[in-house]
Amino acid sequence: MVCSMTAFARQTIETELGMLTWELKSVNHRFSEASLRLPEELRPHESIIRNKISKVVKRGKVDAILRYQGPALQEKGTSVDINAINALTAASNEIISILPNANPLSTIDILKWPGVLKSPEIDNDKLVNAAMELLDITLNELLETRTREGSKLKRLIEERCNAMAIEVVTVQKRIPAVIENLRTRLKDKLELWKTELDETRLEQEIVLFLNKSDVAEEIDRLITHVDEVKRVLEQRKPVGRRLDFLMQELNREANTLGSKSNDTEMTRASVELKVLIEQMREQVQNIE
Repeated sequence: MVCSMTAFARQTIETELGMLTWELKSVNHRFSEASLRLPEELRPHESIIRNKISKVVKRGKVDAILRYQGPALQEKGTSVDINAINALTAASNEIISILPNANPLSTIDILKWPGVLKSPEIDNDKLVNAAMELLDITLNELLETRTREGSKLKRLIEERCNAMAIEVVTVQKRIPAVIENLRTRLKDKLELWKTELDETRLEQEIVLFLNKSDVAEEIDRLITHVDEVKRVLEQRKPVGRRLDFLMQELNREANTLGSKSNDTEMTRASVELKVLIEQMREQVQNIE
C-alpha cells in the first residue's frame, strides 16, 4: 500500500469538559518524527501520544497540535478565592504605603491575577480519554488522506514505468541496425589503413569497439529495475526508501545508455528515459 507523506487532518469534539481540537499535519522526512503542542493537562501523556502517531506514520514529520477550551465560566460555576484577594490587596496597600503615587488595583486587575478565579476541578481522566479517542479519529483521517494521495502517486509512477518500457522496446529494436551501421562505418574508415594493419588485428579492433558500444546489459537492467518498481508498488508496507534506491539505479543505467549511444534515436530515447526517471524520483520523495 503506497502512502503519501504529506497530509492534513482536523477533528473537533465538544464535551461537558470543554472543546477539544486535534490538528495533524505530516510532511516529507527521512524518518518518523512527531512534534507535539499540548495543553498542560495532556503533557504527562506525551509518550503515549507519540506512540499512537508512530504506529500510523512510519515515515514523515508530523506536527500535532491539541487545542483545549474549557467550558464557559457561567457553566462551570466559577468562584473567587477570598484569601487570594486579601493577600493581593494587602500587598497592594503595602506598596502604596511605600510609593504614595502608585495606582491602586482595580477590580479587573484583581480578577486577572492568577489564582483569584477558582474553577471546579476537571476530571482529568475523562479529559485524557476524550483527547485520546479524538486522536484516534484524527489519525484515521490522516491515514485515509495519505492513502488516497499515495494511490495517485502510485498511478503516476506506473504510467511512467509503462512509458519507460516503450522507450526500452524502441532501443531494443534499434540495436541490430545500430551495430550494423557501426560495423560498416568502421570498416570504411579502416579500409584506408588496411595495408598497414593485419587483417586479424583489424577484426579485433572492430569487435572491441562494438563491445564498448554494446548496450544490451543496460537494457536488461533497465527492464529488471522497471519490473522491480512495479513489484514494490504492490507491497503493503512503507516503500519510499526502496523506490528511492531504484530511481538511482534506473538513472545510472539511463546515463550509461546515453554515453554509449552513437545513434540519434538511441540518444533521444536515453534523454526521454532520464526525464521519466526524474519525474518518478520527484513523486517518490513524497512516498512513505
